[in-house]
Amino acid sequence: MDNRRNFIKKAAITSAGIAILPNLSMGSTLGKNTQKLRVAVLGIGERGIMHLNNLIKRNDVDVTAICDVDMARIALAQKNMEKAGQKKAKVFGKNDMDYRNMLALKEVDAVVISTPWLWHTKMAVDSMRAGKYTGLEVSAANTMEECWDLVNVHEETGAHLMILENVNYRQDVLAVVNMVKQNLFGELSHFRCGYQHDLRAVKFNNGKQPYGGGVEFGEKGFSEAHWRTQHSLLRNADVYPTHGLGPVAVMADINRGNRFVSLTSHASKPLGLHNYIVNHPQGGPDHPNAKIKWKQGDVITTTIETAKGETIIVTHDCNLPRPYSLGFRVQGVSGISEFDYHTKRIHIEGKTEGHGWEDMDNYLKEYDHPLWKKYGNDAQGAGHGGMDFFVINAFVESAKENLAPPMDVYDAAAWSAVTPLSELSIENNGAPQDFPDFTRGNWIKRAPYNWMKDTY
Repeated sequence: MDNRRNFIKKAAITSAGIAILPNLSMGSTLGKNTQKLRVAVLGIGERGIMHLNNLIKRNDVDVTAICDVDMARIALAQKNMEKAGQKKAKVFGKNDMDYRNMLALKEVDAVVISTPWLWHTKMAVDSMRAGKYTGLEVSAANTMEECWDLVNVHEETGAHLMILENVNYRQDVLAVVNMVKQNLFGELSHFRCGYQHDLRAVKFNNGKQPYGGGVEFGEKGFSEAHWRTQHSLLRNADVYPTHGLGPVAVMADINRGNRFVSLTSHASKPLGLHNYIVNHPQGGPDHPNAKIKWKQGDVITTTIETAKGETIIVTHDCNLPRPYSLGFRVQGVSGISEFDYHTKRIHIEGKTEGHGWEDMDNYLKEYDHPLWKKYGNDAQGAGHGGMDFFVINAFVESAKENLAPPMDVYDAAAWSAVTPLSELSIENNGAPQDFPDFTRGNWIKRAPYNWMKDTY
């Protein structure tokens, strides 16, 4: 976490600079939806380049600025923009804090942030203070203080923030949202979800490619291995909860008539990363990284209770060999569904025969979401099976109108709070941890977002 400490020192030195940035207006053109949205992309790594590529395909967006401290990534971004017939963007990244100069540009209305996790909140806070409509990659925050920073700055400035949780737009997820809204499962009681993804070849590589080829990380690692692996070394927590939790939170109307109340978390012993290093051809028992003691448990299980009495089991499982799965379960008084890429099954009382399961394919077709019916062809090739098209579309359309997005700052805070709360619970032998009410009581009267419309 040395990078974090260095960042805080730099932030303190430059804090006066951001204070004099104008609290820029989003401009009347956004409200009228008559001119192109001027977007800056902050972070041009593997995730940032995906967002950039989707933005430059749109005829209602101009990418006016890009920022990254890696000039090779900047060159790639400019090349992709040139191929798409776009003008070259202004470039920032001469040092870690140069992004603040980008935020001062009048020709930037909105910012997409896709940087390493420890930068997320600070950059999002600075972006909102500069009056920019902010899109922030997941997770949005690492600590409880950061969760509150996002909420407080939004309320102080009026600038909106959208957490860019793309799984909320997966085709089967939105079909199940449709089923929930049409009361197919009856009153809901229980959910399961998580992030179950073998990331060993992401957390380690040979320093030359983003996925695999070695057992290096940190200064010797490349791409996510350069920074992400450090979290497994220093934190025993569910550090990546939102892919599974975001869709479930929508189904449960979290922050809009319901909220997370408390959680308990437990972690298994940490074996997976050490075993990977020892057995890898480029590693072995004598490799320096084989001597490291990892803190993060291989499987972390969190149980959340909601104000309406539902329970949600969230699983983080990234350090062991396993097929990819988010492990969704939606269960109510009238039926149950368990679905993912490899398993799609459902049981509806009065429709499904006996006590068995039936395949979900017919249900997924019947309840296919209006967004996918309308834009499914446009989403092809956008990344992550089309999800990336829809999440960027929602961000752009919300920003053009300067309206609260489908997944707002209160969602960003509540979903991300699982990380510090799970860490506290694990440290205290599974002791319950209370969720703050980030809406300050407004969850009781906030209306759910209309997830069934066909625009965004």
